[in-house]
Amino acid sequence: MLTIKRLSLDDARYLIAGARTRAEQIGVPMCIAVVDESGQLIAFERMDGGKVTSSIIAQDKAYTAAGAKRTTESYGDASQPGKPAYGINSAIGGRLLVVAGGIPVTVDGEIVGAVGVSSGTPAQDSDCAQAGIEAFLATLR
Repeated sequence: MLTIKRLSLDDARYLIAGARTRAEQIGVPMCIAVVDESGQLIAFERMDGGKVTSSIIAQDKAYTAAGAKRTTESYGDASQPGKPAYGINSAIGGRLLVVAGGIPVTVDGEIVGAVGVSSGTPAQDSDCAQAGIEAFLATLR
């Protein structure tokens, strides 16, 4: 039998709040998705002004980060021509994203979920996702 650590809805709300706060600071309305360790959606928020197309992108970034247990940015590097994961972004009906903004959430060495953010540049998306994680981890201290 397995014992699985998983983010709760309250945890997801902290992640979203932290990402939203950072998005407000940089002036970019974001779409923010939080998934459990298996990539299933727990919570989602589209800030006023968040791009409509970014709703699915944020969810797929979170799905990729949780399922692959790595950042979407690292997948981007590994999926370039000649690299080991070249073409991976076409797998699973195109759900695997290779653009920065999806980051796994790790607690006590275990991936318990992931956050995905979209609407800004890849660097802005990643920054907001990381801010969400830092806000959540601060609640555990």
